[in-house]
Amino acid sequence: MQLPYRKPGKYTNQKNDPIMTQDKFDELVAELEKLKKKRLFAASEVARLAEMGDFSENVEYQLAKRRLRGINYRILILETQTNQAEIIENNGIDVIDTGNTVIVEVDGKEKTYTILGSSETDPAQGIISHNSPIGSALLGKKVGDVVEVSIAGEKKLFKILEIR
Repeated sequence: MQLPYRKPGKYTNQKNDPIMTQDKFDELVAELEKLKKKRLFAASEVARLAEMGDFSENVEYQLAKRRLRGINYRILILETQTNQAEIIENNGIDVIDTGNTVIVEVDGKEKTYTILGSSETDPAQGIISHNSPIGSALLGKKVGDVVEVSIAGEKKLFKILEIR
């Protein structure tokens, strides 16, 4: 089965970012296994309610079918994500790549960023996407490089202090 194509809109048809850590991949696999077990119960519940007769007035049957469709859709999404996943491997600390933690100096303050895939971002914790303006500007740079990044129309200079 294939994921449905939606008409273009503000949040539709965004490409799935396959880059993730091993922890995130394991989390998705665990959720997938849990949903597959849940699907067995939901399918048996639909079958049990179908035996009651008239489908048009059987609200419990309609709700059970909706629940089963939701589970199947989530399983489809998780299977697609796990099949397309690219696990981040730490290749070293010579050049900034996904999976690295970078310490930079911005406006006289030190900031620490970890560059990961889009599915794991948490800007409050310093975890940014490789697709973000800062993340994409830092990729491929070395210690001592100065990078100019435009954030909200304002240009800031990021000096790379350390790569971990």
